[in-house]
Amino acid sequence: MTTLSSYGPPGGLTDLSDFGRKAWDVFVSDNIDAAIKGPDPAEVLNDGPRSQFYNLTKTDTAPDAQTATVSWTAFPRLLKVNSTSDLQRWKKAEASRKVQDEYCEWSVTRTDGKITRATFTCEGPEYWDVLAKTSPETVLRLYRRHISPDVQEGDLFVNGAYDRFNKWNSTTTNGAMHLIQKNNTLAAEIELAAAATLRRVIDGTELTAEQELIKCSRYGQAERNSDPHIGGSVNALARQKADISLADPVGLYFDGLSTEGWETPDGSDPQSYWSYERGDAEHPVRAVYEVPADKGFTVGDITINGRALQFGAQIADFITIKLVAVACRFGQSTTAPQTACRQDSPTELARPEEAFVASAFSAYGYLGTAPGQALRPTRNA
Repeated sequence: MTTLSSYGPPGGLTDLSDFGRKAWDVFVSDNIDAAIKGPDPAEVLNDGPRSQFYNLTKTDTAPDAQTATVSWTAFPRLLKVNSTSDLQRWKKAEASRKVQDEYCEWSVTRTDGKITRATFTCEGPEYWDVLAKTSPETVLRLYRRHISPDVQEGDLFVNGAYDRFNKWNSTTTNGAMHLIQKNNTLAAEIELAAAATLRRVIDGTELTAEQELIKCSRYGQAERNSDPHIGGSVNALARQKADISLADPVGLYFDGLSTEGWETPDGSDPQSYWSYERGDAEHPVRAVYEVPADKGFTVGDITINGRALQFGAQIADFITIKLVAVACRFGQSTTAPQTACRQDSPTELARPEEAFVASAFSAYGYLGTAPGQALRPTRNA
Protein backbone atom coordinates (compact mmCIF):
# COMPACT_ATOMS: atom_id res chain seq x y z
CA MET A 1 0.00 0.00 0.00
CA THR A 2 1.10 3.59 -0.57
CA THR A 3 1.42 6.35 1.96
CA LEU A 4 -1.45 8.75 2.55
CA SER A 5 -1.10 11.87 0.39
CA SER A 6 -2.33 14.20 3.15
CA TYR A 7 -4.35 14.17 6.35
CA GLY A 8 -7.96 15.15 5.78
CA PRO A 9 -10.14 17.37 7.95
CA PRO A 10 -11.94 15.63 10.83
CA GLY A 11 -15.30 14.18 9.91
CA GLY A 12 -14.64 14.79 6.22
CA LEU A 13 -15.67 18.41 6.79
CA THR A 14 -15.55 20.69 3.74
CA ASP A 15 -15.27 24.09 5.46
CA LEU A 16 -11.56 24.63 4.77
CA SER A 17 -10.10 26.31 1.70
CA ASP A 18 -7.30 24.56 -0.20
CA PHE A 19 -4.81 26.56 1.82
CA GLY A 20 -6.63 25.64 5.02
CA ARG A 21 -6.52 21.95 4.13
CA LYS A 22 -2.76 22.19 3.64
CA ALA A 23 -2.43 23.90 7.00
CA TRP A 24 -4.51 21.17 8.63
CA ASP A 25 -2.43 18.40 7.06
CA VAL A 26 0.79 19.94 8.38
CA PHE A 27 -0.70 20.48 11.83
CA VAL A 28 -1.69 16.82 12.15
CA SER A 29 1.52 15.51 10.60
CA ASP A 30 3.75 17.70 12.78
CA ASN A 31 1.94 16.67 15.95
CA ILE A 32 2.24 13.00 15.03
CA ASP A 33 5.96 13.41 14.38
CA ALA A 34 6.39 15.13 17.74
CA ALA A 35 4.44 12.34 19.45
CA ILE A 36 6.63 9.70 17.79
CA LYS A 37 9.75 11.43 19.08
CA GLY A 38 8.35 11.73 22.59
CA PRO A 39 9.43 14.15 25.30
CA ASP A 40 13.00 15.32 25.78
CA PRO A 41 14.80 12.55 27.71
CA ALA A 42 16.57 15.26 29.68
CA GLU A 43 13.18 16.12 31.14
CA VAL A 44 11.18 12.89 31.07
CA LEU A 45 12.57 9.38 31.38
CA ASN A 46 11.25 6.13 29.86
CA ASP A 47 8.73 7.75 27.51
CA GLY A 48 10.25 7.62 24.06
CA PRO A 49 10.88 7.35 21.29
CA ARG A 50 7.57 5.73 20.35
CA SER A 51 8.84 3.84 17.30
CA GLN A 52 5.71 1.66 16.94
CA PHE A 53 3.66 4.80 16.23
CA TYR A 54 3.83 6.06 12.65
CA ASN A 55 2.83 8.91 10.36
CA LEU A 56 0.44 7.77 7.61
CA THR A 57 1.86 10.35 5.18
CA LYS A 58 5.47 9.22 5.65
CA THR A 59 5.30 5.46 6.25
CA ASP A 60 3.40 2.86 4.27
CA THR A 61 0.39 1.16 5.79
CA ALA A 62 0.98 -2.53 5.05
CA PRO A 63 -1.58 -4.87 3.40
CA ASP A 64 -2.29 -6.64 6.72
CA ALA A 65 -3.74 -3.41 8.16
CA GLN A 66 -6.64 -3.63 10.59
CA THR A 67 -8.68 -0.83 12.14
CA ALA A 68 -9.73 -0.81 15.77
CA THR A 69 -12.58 1.35 17.06
CA VAL A 70 -12.17 2.45 20.67
CA SER A 71 -15.29 3.85 22.34
CA TRP A 72 -16.25 5.14 25.78
CA THR A 73 -19.12 6.82 27.64
CA ALA A 74 -19.36 10.60 27.23
CA PHE A 75 -20.41 11.46 30.78
CA PRO A 76 -17.36 12.54 32.85
CA ARG A 77 -16.41 9.63 35.09
CA LEU A 78 -14.36 11.92 37.34
CA LEU A 79 -17.62 13.60 38.32
CA LYS A 80 -19.42 10.29 38.73
CA VAL A 81 -16.89 8.82 41.16
CA ASN A 82 -16.78 12.04 43.17
CA SER A 83 -20.54 12.53 43.54
CA THR A 84 -22.94 11.03 46.04
CA SER A 85 -25.99 10.83 43.77
CA ASP A 86 -27.05 10.97 40.14
CA LEU A 87 -28.74 14.32 40.69
CA GLN A 88 -25.56 15.79 42.15
CA ARG A 89 -23.34 14.63 39.29
CA TRP A 90 -25.81 15.78 36.63
CA LYS A 91 -25.96 19.24 38.20
CA LYS A 92 -22.16 19.43 38.40
CA ALA A 93 -21.79 18.44 34.76
CA GLU A 94 -24.38 20.99 33.69
CA ALA A 95 -22.73 23.79 35.67
CA SER A 96 -19.59 24.19 33.56
CA ARG A 97 -17.98 22.97 30.35
CA LYS A 98 -14.69 22.86 32.29
CA VAL A 99 -15.66 19.52 33.84
CA GLN A 100 -16.87 17.88 30.62
CA ASP A 101 -13.56 16.11 29.96
CA GLU A 102 -14.41 12.93 28.02
CA TYR A 103 -13.99 14.54 24.56
CA CYS A 104 -17.68 15.48 24.54
CA GLU A 105 -19.21 18.79 25.61
CA TRP A 106 -22.77 20.04 25.49
CA SER A 107 -25.16 22.93 25.86
CA VAL A 108 -28.88 22.87 26.66
CA THR A 109 -31.78 25.12 25.62
CA ARG A 110 -34.78 25.38 27.95
CA THR A 111 -38.24 26.91 27.68
CA ASP A 112 -40.16 27.46 30.90
CA GLY A 113 -37.63 25.28 32.66
CA LYS A 114 -38.01 22.30 30.32
CA ILE A 115 -35.31 21.11 27.93
CA THR A 116 -36.27 21.70 24.31
CA ARG A 117 -32.89 21.04 22.69
CA ALA A 118 -29.53 19.58 23.71
CA THR A 119 -26.47 20.06 21.50
CA PHE A 120 -23.33 17.91 21.77
CA THR A 121 -19.94 18.39 20.13
CA CYS A 122 -16.71 16.41 19.88
CA GLU A 123 -14.93 18.74 17.42
CA GLY A 124 -11.38 19.55 18.45
CA PRO A 125 -10.58 23.26 18.93
CA GLU A 126 -7.50 23.17 16.69
CA TYR A 127 -9.67 22.68 13.61
CA TRP A 128 -11.47 25.92 14.42
CA ASP A 129 -8.17 27.73 14.97
CA VAL A 130 -7.10 26.72 11.47
CA LEU A 131 -10.49 27.61 10.00
CA ALA A 132 -10.49 31.00 11.72
CA LYS A 133 -7.02 31.85 10.39
CA THR A 134 -7.73 30.78 6.83
CA SER A 135 -11.48 31.43 6.38
CA PRO A 136 -12.79 33.69 9.18
CA GLU A 137 -15.97 34.43 7.25
CA THR A 138 -16.79 30.71 7.30
CA VAL A 139 -16.46 30.63 11.08
CA LEU A 140 -19.05 33.39 11.41
CA ARG A 141 -21.38 31.67 8.94
CA LEU A 142 -21.17 28.35 10.78
CA TYR A 143 -21.81 29.95 14.17
CA ARG A 144 -24.88 31.68 12.78
CA ARG A 145 -26.13 28.43 11.27
CA HIS A 146 -25.53 26.15 14.25
CA ILE A 147 -25.62 28.45 17.29
CA SER A 148 -27.63 31.62 16.65
CA PRO A 149 -28.33 34.10 13.83
CA ASP A 150 -27.48 36.78 16.40
CA VAL A 151 -23.76 35.92 16.48
CA GLN A 152 -21.58 38.87 15.46
CA GLU A 153 -18.00 38.86 14.19
CA GLY A 154 -16.92 40.85 17.24
CA ASP A 155 -18.26 38.09 19.48
CA LEU A 156 -15.85 35.57 17.96
CA PHE A 157 -12.72 37.58 17.17
CA VAL A 158 -10.72 39.80 19.52
CA ASN A 159 -8.22 42.08 17.77
CA GLY A 160 -8.46 39.78 14.77
CA ALA A 161 -7.74 36.59 16.74
CA TYR A 162 -10.33 33.86 17.16
CA ASP A 163 -11.49 33.39 20.75
CA ARG A 164 -12.21 29.72 21.46
CA PHE A 165 -13.95 30.73 24.67
CA ASN A 166 -16.28 33.29 23.14
CA LYS A 167 -19.70 33.85 24.72
CA TRP A 168 -21.39 31.53 22.22
CA ASN A 169 -19.05 28.63 23.01
CA SER A 170 -18.14 28.83 26.68
CA THR A 171 -21.22 27.86 28.67
CA THR A 172 -23.74 25.03 28.98
CA THR A 173 -26.61 27.31 27.93
CA ASN A 174 -25.46 29.63 25.10
CA GLY A 175 -24.29 26.96 22.66
CA ALA A 176 -21.44 24.54 22.00
CA MET A 177 -19.64 24.89 18.67
CA HIS A 178 -16.52 22.89 19.52
CA LEU A 179 -14.58 21.49 22.47
CA ILE A 180 -12.98 23.95 24.90
CA GLN A 181 -12.17 21.91 28.03
CA LYS A 182 -8.38 22.13 28.35
CA ASN A 183 -7.77 18.39 27.97
CA ASN A 184 -10.17 17.94 25.04
CA THR A 185 -7.76 18.59 22.17
CA LEU A 186 -6.75 16.57 19.13
CA ALA A 187 -3.10 17.13 20.01
CA ALA A 188 -3.74 15.44 23.36
CA GLU A 189 -5.48 12.55 21.60
CA ILE A 190 -2.44 12.06 19.35
CA GLU A 191 -0.01 12.24 22.28
CA LEU A 192 -2.03 9.74 24.33
CA ALA A 193 -2.23 7.25 21.47
CA ALA A 194 1.49 7.51 20.76
CA ALA A 195 2.50 7.15 24.42
CA ALA A 196 0.29 4.08 24.74
CA THR A 197 2.27 2.24 22.05
CA LEU A 198 5.14 1.83 24.51
CA ARG A 199 5.07 -1.64 25.99
CA ARG A 200 6.03 -1.88 29.66
CA VAL A 201 7.80 -4.87 31.23
CA ILE A 202 8.24 -4.20 34.93
CA ASP A 203 10.22 -6.66 37.06
CA GLY A 204 9.97 -9.20 34.27
CA THR A 205 6.18 -8.98 33.86
CA GLU A 206 4.53 -7.20 30.93
CA LEU A 207 1.77 -4.80 31.95
CA THR A 208 -1.55 -5.50 30.22
CA ALA A 209 -4.34 -4.08 32.41
CA GLU A 210 -5.70 -0.61 31.59
CA GLN A 211 -5.16 0.81 35.07
CA GLU A 212 -1.63 -0.48 35.57
CA LEU A 213 -0.65 0.79 32.12
CA ILE A 214 -1.96 4.33 32.62
CA LYS A 215 -0.46 4.59 36.09
CA CYS A 216 2.93 3.49 34.76
CA SER A 217 2.91 5.41 31.47
CA ARG A 218 1.06 8.48 32.83
CA TYR A 219 -0.60 9.38 29.54
CA GLY A 220 -3.85 10.57 31.13
CA GLN A 221 -6.20 10.45 34.10
CA ALA A 222 -6.80 6.95 35.41
CA GLU A 223 -10.31 7.81 36.65
CA ARG A 224 -11.68 8.86 33.25
CA ASN A 225 -13.68 6.61 30.93
CA SER A 226 -11.57 7.60 27.93
CA ASP A 227 -7.88 7.77 28.82
CA PRO A 228 -7.25 4.32 30.33
CA HIS A 229 -9.44 2.61 27.75
CA ILE A 230 -7.77 4.34 24.80
CA GLY A 231 -4.35 3.56 26.22
CA GLY A 232 -5.17 -0.06 27.00
CA SER A 233 -6.67 -0.68 23.56
CA VAL A 234 -3.70 0.84 21.74
CA ASN A 235 -1.22 -1.01 23.93
CA ALA A 236 -2.96 -4.31 23.16
CA LEU A 237 -2.09 -3.71 19.49
CA ALA A 238 1.47 -2.78 20.42
CA ARG A 239 1.85 -6.07 22.30
CA GLN A 240 1.10 -7.82 19.02
CA LYS A 241 4.29 -6.17 17.73
CA ALA A 242 2.37 -4.05 15.23
CA ASP A 243 2.94 -0.53 13.94
CA ILE A 244 0.09 1.74 14.99
CA SER A 245 -1.40 5.11 14.07
CA LEU A 246 -4.66 7.00 14.24
CA ALA A 247 -6.79 6.41 11.16
CA ASP A 248 -7.43 9.25 8.75
CA PRO A 249 -9.29 11.52 9.29
CA VAL A 250 -7.79 11.96 12.76
CA GLY A 251 -10.43 13.10 15.22
CA LEU A 252 -12.94 12.25 17.92
CA TYR A 253 -16.36 11.07 16.77
CA PHE A 254 -19.78 10.12 18.06
CA ASP A 255 -20.18 6.37 18.21
CA GLY A 256 -23.88 6.50 18.99
CA LEU A 257 -26.71 7.05 21.45
CA SER A 258 -28.44 4.24 23.30
CA THR A 259 -32.06 4.94 24.27
CA GLU A 260 -32.69 1.78 26.25
CA GLY A 261 -35.01 2.62 29.13
CA TRP A 262 -36.23 5.84 27.47
CA GLU A 263 -39.95 6.53 27.03
CA THR A 264 -41.77 9.26 25.12
CA PRO A 265 -45.27 10.55 25.95
CA ASP A 266 -46.73 9.26 22.67
CA GLY A 267 -44.78 6.01 22.46
CA SER A 268 -42.64 7.19 19.54
CA ASP A 269 -39.06 5.99 19.18
CA PRO A 270 -36.81 8.24 21.33
CA GLN A 271 -33.87 7.39 19.05
CA SER A 272 -35.59 9.25 16.19
CA TYR A 273 -34.96 12.62 17.86
CA TRP A 274 -31.17 12.20 17.77
CA SER A 275 -29.48 13.61 14.68
CA TYR A 276 -26.03 14.59 13.41
CA GLU A 277 -25.37 18.06 12.00
CA ARG A 278 -21.67 17.92 11.08
CA GLY A 279 -19.34 15.21 9.84
CA ASP A 280 -19.97 12.25 7.57
CA ALA A 281 -21.92 9.10 8.41
CA GLU A 282 -18.90 7.30 9.86
CA HIS A 283 -17.36 10.35 11.53
CA PRO A 284 -20.07 12.59 13.04
CA VAL A 285 -18.78 15.48 15.16
CA ARG A 286 -21.93 17.40 16.09
CA ALA A 287 -25.19 15.98 17.42
CA VAL A 288 -28.54 17.38 18.49
CA TYR A 289 -31.35 15.89 20.54
CA GLU A 290 -34.59 17.73 19.80
CA VAL A 291 -38.27 16.84 19.40
CA PRO A 292 -40.06 18.49 16.44
CA ALA A 293 -42.54 21.18 17.48
CA ASP A 294 -45.48 19.39 15.85
CA LYS A 295 -45.11 16.39 18.19
CA GLY A 296 -46.78 18.27 21.02
CA PHE A 297 -44.12 17.50 23.64
CA THR A 298 -40.50 18.43 24.32
CA VAL A 299 -37.27 16.71 25.32
CA GLY A 300 -38.09 17.50 28.94
CA ASP A 301 -41.24 15.35 28.73
CA ILE A 302 -39.23 12.21 27.94
CA THR A 303 -38.32 9.88 30.79
CA ILE A 304 -35.20 7.76 31.26
CA ASN A 305 -35.72 4.72 33.46
CA GLY A 306 -38.82 6.42 34.82
CA ARG A 307 -37.09 9.69 35.63
CA ALA A 308 -37.84 12.98 33.85
CA LEU A 309 -35.13 14.19 31.47
CA GLN A 310 -34.00 17.37 33.22
CA PHE A 311 -30.33 17.64 32.19
CA GLY A 312 -28.27 17.22 29.06
CA ALA A 313 -25.98 15.24 31.35
CA GLN A 314 -28.61 12.49 31.49
CA ILE A 315 -28.32 12.14 27.73
CA ALA A 316 -24.51 12.09 27.99
CA ASP A 317 -24.85 8.96 30.15
CA PHE A 318 -26.05 7.17 27.01
CA ILE A 319 -23.68 8.70 24.42
CA THR A 320 -20.49 6.98 23.34
CA ILE A 321 -17.49 8.70 21.76
CA LYS A 322 -14.90 6.93 19.63
CA LEU A 323 -11.57 7.16 17.90
CA VAL A 324 -10.26 4.79 15.25
CA ALA A 325 -6.74 3.36 15.28
CA VAL A 326 -5.03 1.49 12.46
CA ALA A 327 -2.42 -1.22 12.96
CA CYS A 328 -0.27 -3.17 10.51
CA ARG A 329 2.93 -5.21 10.18
CA PHE A 330 1.73 -7.49 12.96
CA GLY A 331 4.51 -9.50 14.56
CA GLN A 332 7.26 -7.49 12.88
CA SER A 333 8.16 -4.74 15.34
CA THR A 334 11.57 -5.11 16.95
CA THR A 335 11.04 -2.27 19.44
CA ALA A 336 12.10 -3.37 22.91
CA PRO A 337 9.69 -2.75 25.80
CA GLN A 338 10.41 -0.10 28.41
CA THR A 339 11.56 -1.69 31.66
CA ALA A 340 10.61 1.21 33.93
CA CYS A 341 7.68 3.57 34.32
CA ARG A 342 7.59 7.13 33.02
CA GLN A 343 9.19 9.62 35.39
CA ASP A 344 10.50 13.14 35.43
CA SER A 345 14.25 13.36 35.06
CA PRO A 346 15.96 13.77 38.44
CA THR A 347 18.37 16.25 36.87
CA GLU A 348 15.82 18.66 35.42
CA LEU A 349 12.14 19.28 36.09
CA ALA A 350 9.87 18.84 33.12
CA ARG A 351 8.33 21.91 31.54
CA PRO A 352 4.70 22.63 32.36
CA GLU A 353 2.54 20.80 29.83
CA GLU A 354 -0.51 22.16 28.09
CA ALA A 355 -2.49 21.58 24.94
CA PHE A 356 -1.13 22.90 21.64
CA VAL A 357 -2.67 26.27 20.84
CA ALA A 358 -2.60 27.60 17.30
CA SER A 359 -2.02 31.34 17.37
CA ALA A 360 0.08 32.52 14.43
CA PHE A 361 0.06 31.70 10.75
CA SER A 362 3.12 30.30 9.00
CA ALA A 363 3.92 30.48 5.32
CA TYR A 364 4.84 26.81 5.56
CA GLY A 365 1.24 25.90 6.18
CA TYR A 366 0.81 25.30 9.88
CA LEU A 367 -0.65 27.43 12.61
CA GLY A 368 1.11 28.34 15.79
CA THR A 369 4.41 27.16 17.19
CA ALA A 370 5.92 24.13 15.51
CA PRO A 371 5.13 21.13 17.74
CA GLY A 372 8.82 20.48 18.34
CA GLN A 373 9.07 23.88 20.00
CA ALA A 374 5.68 23.97 21.72
CA LEU A 375 4.76 22.80 25.18
CA ARG A 376 3.66 19.18 24.95
CA PRO A 377 -0.06 18.35 24.90
CA THR A 378 -1.37 16.27 27.76
CA ARG A 379 -4.48 14.66 29.25
CA ASN A 380 -3.01 14.85 32.77
CA ALA A 381 -4.27 18.31 33.76
